[in-house]
Amino acid sequence: MLTISQLAAYAGVTVRAVRHYHQIGLLPEPARDRSGYRSYDAAAVVRLIRIHTLADAGVPLARVQELLDAGPEEFADGVQDIDKELRAGIRRLQNTRKRLARLAAGEHLALPQSVVDYLGRLRALGVGEQYIEMERDAWIMVAAQVPHLIDAVIAEKHEQLDDPDMVRLYSLLRGPLDWPADDPRIVEIADILERLMLRAVAAGEVGGDGFDDQLVDLLDSTMLESSPGAELVLAILAERGWKGWTRIERVPADRLATELPPD
Repeated sequence: MLTISQLAAYAGVTVRAVRHYHQIGLLPEPARDRSGYRSYDAAAVVRLIRIHTLADAGVPLARVQELLDAGPEEFADGVQDIDKELRAGIRRLQNTRKRLARLAAGEHLALPQSVVDYLGRLRALGVGEQYIEMERDAWIMVAAQVPHLIDAVIAEKHEQLDDPDMVRLYSLLRGPLDWPADDPRIVEIADILERLMLRAVAAGEVGGDGFDDQLVDLLDSTMLESSPGAELVLAILAERGWKGWTRIERVPADRLATELPPD
């Protein structure tokens, strides 16, 4: 008969591990003898070795009891199930490592690769980091709310960058965006946006962006909070019969007078 220390040594585990196996019901705890000690027999040694072998192989302790009591076929099926679970866990960990590696680049946080590539193209055009950060935050919201639309929207954005007017628009967004009210870029940006919208209206490309009104409001507020100049651009466009930033729309003539702010 063995003491708990001798039992642990036979199986290559610690006394603490043996007591834990007692506590969770994997290893029966013998009664104390007349001297107040617990003694273990050969069956306890074999069972403890089997417990340790399964646990060391990666079998979760919650599944060890099931395998200890299983017949040959059930044991084989149980091991196969555990192997599938482990392989799935490995894939999850590998995906997590890939995501962590991508996050090291910064912009991959909550953004698909298509958006990261688009932001890279804006940088290549010389667009300033203040605007890039603002647009990145907007894309994070878009990717979270309408992930099924993101690739189509980005593809359209790439097409727009083939337009000289759009290239000129982005070239104006270099450096800080805290422009004074008399900065000539404000009027030029309003002119470019109006030309782009007039062409879009003529081509029947206006409307149906797939964004709900709340998302549009959030995107607009992101721009307005990031750049005082954006509000001045919107004021100019409003005077010309346009409204909105993310979703620029023509205001009907009968509504224009009521929507314009008083002088």
